[in-house]
Amino acid sequence: MRFLILNCDYMEFLDSLYAQHPRLKRECYEEQMRARVATMFAGGYLYSSNLTKLGHEARDLCPNNTCMQEAWARENGLQVKGDWRWQFRLRRGIVPWLSRVRPEAWWYTILAAQIRHYKPDILLNAAMDSISSRFMKEMKPHTRLLLGQHAAPLSEREDFSCYDLFVSSLPDLVKRFRDHGIPAELCRLGFDPGWLSCADGEERPFDITFIGNFPPSHSSRIALLEALCARFPQVKVWAAAVDHLAPSSSIRNCYQGLAWGREMYTIFSRSKITLNNHGDFAPYANNVRLYEATGMGALLITDWKENLHEMFEPGKEVVAYRSSEECAELIRYYLDRDDERAAIANAGQKRTMREHTYYQRMQELLDIVRRYL
Repeated sequence: MRFLILNCDYMEFLDSLYAQHPRLKRECYEEQMRARVATMFAGGYLYSSNLTKLGHEARDLCPNNTCMQEAWARENGLQVKGDWRWQFRLRRGIVPWLSRVRPEAWWYTILAAQIRHYKPDILLNAAMDSISSRFMKEMKPHTRLLLGQHAAPLSEREDFSCYDLFVSSLPDLVKRFRDHGIPAELCRLGFDPGWLSCADGEERPFDITFIGNFPPSHSSRIALLEALCARFPQVKVWAAAVDHLAPSSSIRNCYQGLAWGREMYTIFSRSKITLNNHGDFAPYANNVRLYEATGMGALLITDWKENLHEMFEPGKEVVAYRSSEECAELIRYYLDRDDERAAIANAGQKRTMREHTYYQRMQELLDIVRRYL
């Protein structure tokens, strides 16, 4: 089968990538893609690389990467008109969703040309919050199966009925799509064993680490981290930004800057304890941090969720808290007990490597896809 996987990167990550490699934007499309994959920052390549190992053809596209998409357009003979506000005439004429000129119009123009060029059997949109359903409906005739994938809340206003199938690691999203008559299946996130190449020796000099972001929608996460940073000055926090936090926020005193890809996995490998918090979402354990932290051998202390036991055994493979007070108590307890901490971290890592790798996830995805083709 031929997969084409659409994924949008954080703009902060793209800014960082091209700032570190100023000449990269002038390289060819494939060279830019290789550089992006080499960062090991989570993205579609986790799917494509493992689908390839399983004997299928898989390709990634990143439609919000202006440098990379401009290179593809140039190399494939698309003429640029204007300042990224393009009105290309494709084989079937002016595409209806380009009738309104808007900053992201170039996304859809190049992306439509790429989808027609690669002719995928399965078109997987892993950027459902960025790439409109209206556009995906226009592309549906160019694939055998239109597949959506998402792992966070989605707009209630968007009409997703164009999708043939939806997969998610969030049980409530699976239910929502089924309730709307759209086939949906549970397919969790995972760990890439290749990330272990980022491990920095056996020492773990960081007592407590947190890597994540603090959008306003995650008020509970902010409150937790502020309470812990006030109690444990050795907490180290990496995030895209903390400028929007209150000037008195204790998180500011623990802030270490940005950490993407390889650097992030190295931090996990140097951490005794890594904290996880799902924010203000539904009561399900879901995010990729569950697998990243355990896979890199840190003790994961995560917020209790009703389905956590389906992935890890609390108390034996991970540690779960129900309040900031309990989280602080657990941190104190396990910082003082090296053997217990190491035993749980080791068991969590073994569970992840045994059941939660992306190679296994893609086997599960293939089983799902075959049922709907």
